[in-house]
Amino acid sequence: MADEFELQVELRTGTGKSVSRRLRRKADMVPAILYGAGVEPQPLSIAHKDMHKACENEAFFSHIISLKTSETTQQAILKDLQRHPSRDRILHADFYRIQMDKSISVEVPLHFINEDVCIGVKQGGGNIAHTMTSVEVSCLPGDLPEFIEVDIGNLEIGESVHMSELVLPEGLSIPVLLQGADHDQVVVAVNAPRRAEEIVQEETEETAEEPDEDSDEADDS
Repeated sequence: MADEFELQVELRTGTGKSVSRRLRRKADMVPAILYGAGVEPQPLSIAHKDMHKACENEAFFSHIISLKTSETTQQAILKDLQRHPSRDRILHADFYRIQMDKSISVEVPLHFINEDVCIGVKQGGGNIAHTMTSVEVSCLPGDLPEFIEVDIGNLEIGESVHMSELVLPEGLSIPVLLQGADHDQVVVAVNAPRRAEEIVQEETEETAEEPDEDSDEADDS
């Protein structure tokens, strides 16, 4: 089970875009919402500095989070985070209430190990291609892992690891796999090195597609 994070939060009554803008600009707070478990959604506000610091830790996104007010503590997971498109600012956060006896679905980071001794790279000169950096799992809150390790040390050129081949801690499952083999995506693969002639051919084709600027200028004159 992943250790818990704690955030000091404030309950708020006002909602809407204008209220959220005032919270961000005047109070330097992040508007948030807490929902789930059959309880009415509760608007919250969190100090931006606290939220920003928590988000610097990768584990925050797959941990149980204790949301604390002066009177109560509620456990939740982060379900959605909105960031400013160009500034280092958090605009809004969605938290989902958890019940320790009810399964939850959470996106958990993948940690790739033994890349430096991967057979396909060391012996074959191949390239490692990561097609996924996290995977959604279903489990009880108490079984939630901080991350899932993916050992690629024995992968040879042309080999890959699919979601169904991930070694999951006890109590975890990957919901999308229930939809059939077509949803069993590749997580990581070792591709063969590109041959020199393929690179030359690609460059030649790109050059051939470029317009002849001298010819265009002659036509314009």
